[in-house]
Amino acid sequence: MSGLTYAQAGVSIDAGNELVRRIKKLVAASKKPNKAIGGFSGLYPLPKPLNNFLLSGCCDGVGTKLKIAEILNKHDTIGIDLVAMNVNDLICVGAKPLFFLDYFACGKLDVEVAEDVIRGIVRGCEESDCVLLGGETAEMPGFYKPGEYDLAGFALGLVGQKQVVDGKKIKAGDVVIGIPSSGFHSNGYSLVRKVFSEDEIRQYGKELLAPTRLYVRPVVKLLESKDKKVQGAVKAIAHITGGGWFENPPRVFPKGFQANLRLGSWQIHDIFTKLQKKGNVAHNEMFRTFNMGIGLMLVVDKNKADAVKKHFKDAVILGEMAKGSEGVVLK
Repeated sequence: MSGLTYAQAGVSIDAGNELVRRIKKLVAASKKPNKAIGGFSGLYPLPKPLNNFLLSGCCDGVGTKLKIAEILNKHDTIGIDLVAMNVNDLICVGAKPLFFLDYFACGKLDVEVAEDVIRGIVRGCEESDCVLLGGETAEMPGFYKPGEYDLAGFALGLVGQKQVVDGKKIKAGDVVIGIPSSGFHSNGYSLVRKVFSEDEIRQYGKELLAPTRLYVRPVVKLLESKDKKVQGAVKAIAHITGGGWFENPPRVFPKGFQANLRLGSWQIHDIFTKLQKKGNVAHNEMFRTFNMGIGLMLVVDKNKADAVKKHFKDAVILGEMAKGSEGVVLK
């Protein structure tokens, strides 16, 4: 096995980007155009008298991490992943999660497995201070293989018009702060399964199934803080999901800006190193596929960076913003 890529594992980031480009074009030409397509979470203006607020909505799944849960026959944390992949997107625009909806699809319903999944969803909602409002269970014989199921989640949040975090105020010299991940989170598992054998998946099961870290409480607390040392400090937030470091942060950068980030400024989990070595995966491919130990990035005012860093128990300073068009530069 030599020089594996995510595309060779069956997932094309380029194809995904092309679809987003086409969706933007279709939506822009519709009767109700939306220029925000492609962001971490969409924003919808509320009518009067609530027009000082915006609804924020998003949807996501957990991908083929479901196969890891299936192999290990452990389903009580995958629901946490489902919630996290959504609410972590909501907070990127400064929105506070309100409620969550889930969609559970299978060929034949296994009530015990489904209950475990929902237990995780409930826990994820509780830890994100949002409500599991409802959902849908779809039993489709012949569509899924025995023992298989799929998940999708939908989250809605609320943010004040003046509290939206959109990256527009980013300046050269602003500091990029990283909040560590708990592992692979819920991205890149097609490549994980291509590299690791089933025996290795069982061996590394704890690391591979570690639930996606929920960032809602500390980020919301920071954004709502009245402490002048951190008030108004956050200019942009990026959730490091599919597309890794090179695709996600630039989504919140203004045109003409790039992030210069320093290798070695944070701890890369051993499981990433093991995968890279076993699959002979190129350095840039790792950073374009996985979060590499950082699940959330914040761009903050350079004069308030130290205070923001102290707000999180394990935050690290990754680098600075600068004029340029390279997106993310790793040095």
